[in-house]
Amino acid sequence: MIKCLLAGSSARRAIIVPSDCHIYSQLCWVEVQRRLLKTKNARGTKLGLNPTSVDSVVIGKGNEVKMKPGQQLLIVNQLFPYTVQYKEDPSGNHSGSKRPREPSEDRMMDREVPSTKGTKAAKQTEKEPVQPKNEETTRNNESFGHWSQGLKTSMQDPKMQVYKDEKVVVIKDKYPKARYHWLVLPWQSISSLRVLREEHTDLLKHMQKVADQMVQQCPHASSLRFRTGYHAIPSMSHVHLHVISQDFDSPCLKNKKHWNSFTTDYFIESHDVIQMLETNGRVTVKEGASELLKLPLRCHMCGKELTTIPALKEHLKSHFPS
Repeated sequence: MIKCLLAGSSARRAIIVPSDCHIYSQLCWVEVQRRLLKTKNARGTKLGLNPTSVDSVVIGKGNEVKMKPGQQLLIVNQLFPYTVQYKEDPSGNHSGSKRPREPSEDRMMDREVPSTKGTKAAKQTEKEPVQPKNEETTRNNESFGHWSQGLKTSMQDPKMQVYKDEKVVVIKDKYPKARYHWLVLPWQSISSLRVLREEHTDLLKHMQKVADQMVQQCPHASSLRFRTGYHAIPSMSHVHLHVISQDFDSPCLKNKKHWNSFTTDYFIESHDVIQMLETNGRVTVKEGASELLKLPLRCHMCGKELTTIPALKEHLKSHFPS
């Protein structure tokens, strides 16, 4: 018997090519690396304890911790980071597990993606969700488990609905960026602006009509200005039309990305989207739209540039006295 790097002391011969080893074929990649590191330690290269941690907290030998959605599991001295995601059981049996709070589209603008170089699993969490093919956009049987599907859950909740008909439903934004902020969503499953085609024109016109009705029934419609439109690159799946008052008086408006997403060309007017469909049969989003979120803070009423969100909100009081 001789000691093999992969098979251990039970090997009859040393395995030179890992793919030739039957033990190697049964191990996950992380376990293979652990065994190789252990062998390297035995040869005299000290690599430390190689602890496992959740975010920055070391678990320690013999201990256990409960992970929350979005936390990172770091294996072997932070060499192999993994992000855990929770998916809702379509059968409805949650087995006592709590569903993570669903973030809104604008809340996701605050989330910073952690550095995850070197791992395939972690890289997958950084990629933009793959847009479904056009023929798949009208499917109704979809999973609502992932955070990006949160709007589909909210639109089915009677407590969230403020208006509905056979084509659309209107809900209040969970994290409104102004005194009045509604979302108009079609019942038909349409993932994003990119999959809209000419045949969707009548639907979007109906969405705009409902948006106008929401503004008309608002008690402060005569004193507030409203805009209706779509974000160029929304984080939340399912097309939704924003109906938002221009006072931007809300504690949920917290940073530059929130502000610029509604006051720059990142916010595409509803009438412009409808015109694109009628003219070109599709919606075109300008290249570099995401860079608009980085523009300096500038008052949408007078054009004055402000340095901070608190300073901007104080300035807005001169345009929109409470």
